[in-house]
Amino acid sequence: MPDTPRFAARGDHDAIELGTGFMPKFDDDGLIVAVAADIDTGEVLMVAHMNAEALARTIETGDAWFWSRSRRKLWQKGEESGNRLDVVELRVDCDQDAILVKGRIAGDGVACHQGYRSCFYRSVPVRDAVTPALGLVFDAAMPRHRRK
Repeated sequence: MPDTPRFAARGDHDAIELGTGFMPKFDDDGLIVAVAADIDTGEVLMVAHMNAEALARTIETGDAWFWSRSRRKLWQKGEESGNRLDVVELRVDCDQDAILVKGRIAGDGVACHQGYRSCFYRSVPVRDAVTPALGLVFDAAMPRHRRK
């Protein structure tokens, strides 16, 4: 992998929020929030973090790369499960401290390591309205070769 490209230096408020330059704001740990969504449906699939290298690899390869805060290492979405996230579009929010990763999930079509299409499979009741949880696509405890 070539050297990580340098992103534009943070500019003034107007340059950051109104300009067209890409000036991502990484937090004190060198991370930026990355929200992954299905390009066709808009469904939010997962939230993860990227460091500069993960962001650069994502831009260069079209595959989603993230930084694992718990394992303290770079990882490619789907490197173990086969459920890669093929990136179609990247967007940055108004103050450039969050990335929207729009793409398509390969493999089983699930983003969550627990076997759900989306990591947001549980519903939280609001004002007594109950929304059913999303259905399980596969049992995460079942070996991959035995899943249908």
